[in-house]
Amino acid sequence: MSDARTRAVVFDFDGVLADTEHLHLTAFQDTFVARGWTLDRDTYFANYLGYDDRDLIRAFASDNALGIGATEVEAILLDKSRHYERRLATGAVLFPTAVSAITRLGASYRLAIASGSLRGEILAILRANNLADAFQVVVGADDVARSKPAPDSYAAAVARLGVEPSAAVAIEDSQWGLTAARAAGLRTIGITTSYPAGALGLAHTVVDSLDEVTDALVERLLAFSPP
Repeated sequence: MSDARTRAVVFDFDGVLADTEHLHLTAFQDTFVARGWTLDRDTYFANYLGYDDRDLIRAFASDNALGIGATEVEAILLDKSRHYERRLATGAVLFPTAVSAITRLGASYRLAIASGSLRGEILAILRANNLADAFQVVVGADDVARSKPAPDSYAAAVARLGVEPSAAVAIEDSQWGLTAARAAGLRTIGITTSYPAGALGLAHTVVDSLDEVTDALVERLLAFSPP
């Protein structure tokens, strides 16, 4: 059995624990339409899902030659957060397998979250589901200088947990997150909640559900020494 003091599982949040990717998309659509802009689902998942909110706005503006300044970026970010919170209040957002996975893995490993969402948004969902105490560390987009695919969020998570990167497994739903986790030195599990297995080729292994993430799987990955 793993030593919970020295080994860890680090979850991405959106698309792994919480089914919130569509909420982020619709919140951006609500925000953008008021400005005469259009963001469709295919474009969001193909080009922008890996960004944190601020970098998504900047990338969208660059891609569409909008020429907005820093003040307008912050105003858009605030509007998006309001739309997101309003939609979030309409119902539960955790995947059905999330609570059991957190409980199961938390019995053997230290747990953290490394996400491109704002820390406050993550904590609000965790608190609403009585899960805030299940995680020793929560790293949001506003806690690091660079968002995924940069390794900052995962590097911060393992550092704050006090574990070596090679003693931690990341669970991710996108190529951007997998790139970040691998660059930080973690073993990786891809989960097919947002993309098919073929798009998660950077993962050391791929699962379809958090139910498949067992202690045995984590131990096998931690014993592996990838290039």
